[in-house]
Amino acid sequence: MSNQLFYVSPIEAAITRIESLLDDTHNPISRRSIALLLLQKDPILSSQLKQEPYFPEIERIIAHTQEYFSESLSLAIAQSRHQLAMAIEQDVIIQPQEQRTFQYEWLHKLTVHPVSGIPILVLVLYFGVYQFVGVFGGGTLVDIIEGFFESEINPVVNSIVAIIFPWQVMQDLFANDYGIFTLGIRYAVAIVLPVVTTFFLMFSLLEDSGYLPRLSLLADRLFKTIGLSGRSIIPLILGLGCGTMATLVTRTLESKRERIIATLLLALTIPCSAQLGVILALLSVEPTALFVWATVMVTIFLGIGFLAGKILPGKAGCFYIEIPPLRLPRLQAILTKTYVRLKWYFAEILPLFIFASVLIWAGKLTGLFDVLIRGLEPVMLWLGLPKEAAPTFLYGFFRRDYGAAGMFELHSSGILAGQQLVVAAVTLTLFIPCIAQLQFMLKERGVKNTIAITSFVVLFAFSLGYILNQLLTIMEVGF
Repeated sequence: MSNQLFYVSPIEAAITRIESLLDDTHNPISRRSIALLLLQKDPILSSQLKQEPYFPEIERIIAHTQEYFSESLSLAIAQSRHQLAMAIEQDVIIQPQEQRTFQYEWLHKLTVHPVSGIPILVLVLYFGVYQFVGVFGGGTLVDIIEGFFESEINPVVNSIVAIIFPWQVMQDLFANDYGIFTLGIRYAVAIVLPVVTTFFLMFSLLEDSGYLPRLSLLADRLFKTIGLSGRSIIPLILGLGCGTMATLVTRTLESKRERIIATLLLALTIPCSAQLGVILALLSVEPTALFVWATVMVTIFLGIGFLAGKILPGKAGCFYIEIPPLRLPRLQAILTKTYVRLKWYFAEILPLFIFASVLIWAGKLTGLFDVLIRGLEPVMLWLGLPKEAAPTFLYGFFRRDYGAAGMFELHSSGILAGQQLVVAAVTLTLFIPCIAQLQFMLKERGVKNTIAITSFVVLFAFSLGYILNQLLTIMEVGF
């Protein structure tokens, strides 16, 4: 087959007309290449030729050619090149006969087309995130392991620590209500680990299947309305695993504007895997509560993103991404990826839980912890929450998942339920990101942007929590 690339007739006609206007001063670049760059509005070449007497005629040719297409000329040219590349691939690649029997091209089209892609995404979210991570991981597994800690491990730890350390101060460091073993390690292993494990399993399955890049294509048009491109879906999805790492990954986005918007949305609306799993587990028993939480979070994500996209100067960058072939996920690859991520979790996150427990112990020992809690108690009452929820928000500052685990404990003890649980879930999700994520925000976005984002997040979270509580009370929504 011939590999000479010919475009549709309007583009070929424009290339010919532009070539006839050009002189030979731009060698060694061919006239055809220069014409294609001009049709794609290459900024450097356009600025170089802007003073030429024939440039206004070139601009008229480009504008006239654009009238034949609903999409941009850059996209039309890229599609032609993509079609040739696919034809070359089909011509030179020989697949084994057994692999020819199952083709994935039709499935690829289903996943990226809005009409079929959105229902597929809904099914993935329902069965993969809600049922597997939320109900099974955050509900069934957490109940089993948490019950085992409460009934078998914590009493033994309290007894052993009391024997080893006769001083109450040292006992409180390792055991009792806020000890390293009875609170920090219990939260990490009994409440967070099951959720993180099921999330990593599901994420690895989607990653190995090749679905995530297609999700980027599906989201690109929607993300354009909030000043982002489909590429932003990668750090935002990673934020569902860990907001700290996702903030680091925002450096892959093209413009400073996109990086700021993505960082804001990660800090405000994207819960980490443990926080998401715990919230899903708590709210899944009452569909209305889960619907309210999800609706509020999606609305805020789109609304704040849209406003940020309008306020911040600049435009969303062009979106190009390599699409790997769809394939059946390999069990070994899924388990390997999950193992590596869990290894990272224990190496990086478990010490933070222990450190948070030590900080809480030190805060209670010095009285600072009690002062901060007393300062938060009026805010909790203003939100319509019990004052016992104040430590949960303080935990959330150390680690988002730490705060979610504290909310789980309040619900288990019967202190937090119904409307209060929904308000707490929304406010805690929106609340200030954890210390680790703040550190990366400082590193990636600088002091000024971090202070602005953090201040906005705190004020917005508590204000929206108050408004939501008032609306639910007025509307008499039952949970």
